[in-house]
Amino acid sequence: MTELLPAQPDDRGHEPTTGDDGPESPRGGPPEIRVAERIASLPPYLFARINQLRDEKRRAGCDVIDMSMGNPSDPPPRFVIDKLAESANDPRNHGYAPSTGVRNLKRELAAKYLKKWGVRLDPEREVVCTLGSKEGFGHLCLAMIGPGDTAIVPAPSYPAHVYGVALASGRPIPIDTTDPDRYLTEVAKECERAAGAGEPPPKLVVVNFPHNPTATVVEADFYRDAVALARRHGFLLVSDLAYADVTFDGYEAPSLLAVEGATTLAVEFTTMSKGYNMAGWRVGYCAGNADVIRALGTIKTYYDYGMFRPTQIAAIVALRDGDADVAHQCRVYQRRRDVLCEGLGRIGWPLELPKASMFVWAKIPEPFASSMSSMDFAAMLLEQADVAVSPGAGFGVAGEGFVRMALIENENRLRQAVRQIGRVVGERLRAPAHAAIGDCLRKG
Repeated sequence: MTELLPAQPDDRGHEPTTGDDGPESPRGGPPEIRVAERIASLPPYLFARINQLRDEKRRAGCDVIDMSMGNPSDPPPRFVIDKLAESANDPRNHGYAPSTGVRNLKRELAAKYLKKWGVRLDPEREVVCTLGSKEGFGHLCLAMIGPGDTAIVPAPSYPAHVYGVALASGRPIPIDTTDPDRYLTEVAKECERAAGAGEPPPKLVVVNFPHNPTATVVEADFYRDAVALARRHGFLLVSDLAYADVTFDGYEAPSLLAVEGATTLAVEFTTMSKGYNMAGWRVGYCAGNADVIRALGTIKTYYDYGMFRPTQIAAIVALRDGDADVAHQCRVYQRRRDVLCEGLGRIGWPLELPKASMFVWAKIPEPFASSMSSMDFAAMLLEQADVAVSPGAGFGVAGEGFVRMALIENENRLRQAVRQIGRVVGERLRAPAHAAIGDCLRKG
């Protein structure tokens, strides 16, 4: 397995080593319980240090401004919550629901694809409902990947893309995705390398735009090139379109499935977690190739009984009547983006404005970038400024040198975060500028 996250001591301070199965059981004690190798091989969760420090500070009474996780803080539309309550009060809605989703919810998702992207889907054959896109992706890997298979995933990497493949006994191949055209070039090179070595091509290639964590975006021609590449080399394209509903400045995220012929070799995941503020509801979808959708549905039949039926009924009305609310939420995130980026720019930390997603991917400024890791920089902001951000290293080695900031706090809290960050790093950020001015004056 391609290791992206370095091993860390566990909660007891036990240092993992190669082949370490843990402390031996005392003689005469209870038998040792050994977890499966697929679990033992997973590295510790690299965000645990930040989460633990954040929780400790909060228990001590500190007001931590938390931008570490993309967990929406705003509520879903009122009419969606009302429909959930109404449906939950109907005694007919408390039994098992179809594991692949109720018919009307799949129809609404197909209607959204037609309205938003001009894509016609057969809701019975080409759509399956999932418990969020993360669960769907993990089960898709179980349906499509086996021992010895490879899958190309974007880097920096949303951890589920890497470890969904690994847990299915496949080998993830991370490729930098911050330059989308170069990503496709490197995918082609890997396919050609495999062919030259007499190996099969990657079983699947993941594309994730708008990208988590970097907020990189693409236009429709990227997907046309990706489909042509998949057709040439014979791999499955998997699009994670989780942030399609959160776009700014007139940008609209295209769908892979809008490319002619894409449904013959691709599937796409979407979710109601972000634009609809329904993250905890776990409502997601996979659409596209009918054979792949059937395989995913088969896996789900063995693993779960589907979403709570009132949740599905509420999701139907959200898809049907929630466009204005999604547009409003985009404006909320855009204002937060502007407040954070403009504020940090004023203290000497200039950032690129993202066109989509609920994240700002921030390059760690000098002099900090050359003197500390992203984990240490994030810990410093939390310890000294009471501001929590995600270290880039949590998204693999390609994320080192950056931090990710989630736009989940309100504008006033973001302004406060800028002030608190400025008190910790502002003087050192301004020092190089002052030194440069002094050099100019001396030369003059």
